[in-house]
Amino acid sequence: MPEVTLHYIHDPLCGWCYGAAPLVKAARALVAVEAHAGGMMAGSRRQPVTAQLREFVTPHDREIAQQSGQPFGSAYFEGLLKDTTAIFDSEPPIAAMLAAESVAGRGLDLLSRLQSAHYAEGRRIADREVLTEIAKSIGLDAVAFARALDAMLSGGAKEHIAKTRSLMARLGAQGFPSLYLEIGGRMEAVDLSAFLGNPVGFSTWLQERLGAAVSSVSGTASFHQCGPDGCML
Repeated sequence: MPEVTLHYIHDPLCGWCYGAAPLVKAARALVAVEAHAGGMMAGSRRQPVTAQLREFVTPHDREIAQQSGQPFGSAYFEGLLKDTTAIFDSEPPIAAMLAAESVAGRGLDLLSRLQSAHYAEGRRIADREVLTEIAKSIGLDAVAFARALDAMLSGGAKEHIAKTRSLMARLGAQGFPSLYLEIGGRMEAVDLSAFLGNPVGFSTWLQERLGAAVSSVSGTASFHQCGPDGCML
């Protein structure tokens, strides 16, 4: 069978990425998943919680909940989105995910837990204390994680984001989330929106696609990437 990797272009503060989390989980049981974080709200894009931000994201989040079935808690809608002292910054949770990957190969595990902490529990996942606590909660060594987190916050995360942006430019990816299936060195975009709320269907499709790849690498199908429902840059 040709080498297969599912490339997952995402951001920890992207609601549609949270909506797609069950699909990523299903995929991980079948293929290697490589995560690429794009820094949707990093650097100059980081911003405090304001009434304007709340009014913008709330209808989108409710639509995501409806389409994906993912839980959005009252602590998020009535707590975090009304906490004007909170900052939405993608870089710290990206750094934490990279740290978890470097320490224990568990970057995607931590990402999943951070998404739930943000959207279901209304926690500040840009705060170091929260990141450390959540890393410990999934069994990561606190000292090793803290050391790796410092390294990622000192430049590793920025470098990763820059590489992701370059990858997006090469692939023509316009936003988050975007999935690309690499089979034998060839990339094809996956229509993520067709499977939101249906991880079983996505798993079935992926198994069929992998079965076809065994027969012929040259017979890859062509798909359109997630478009208007994604989190745009």
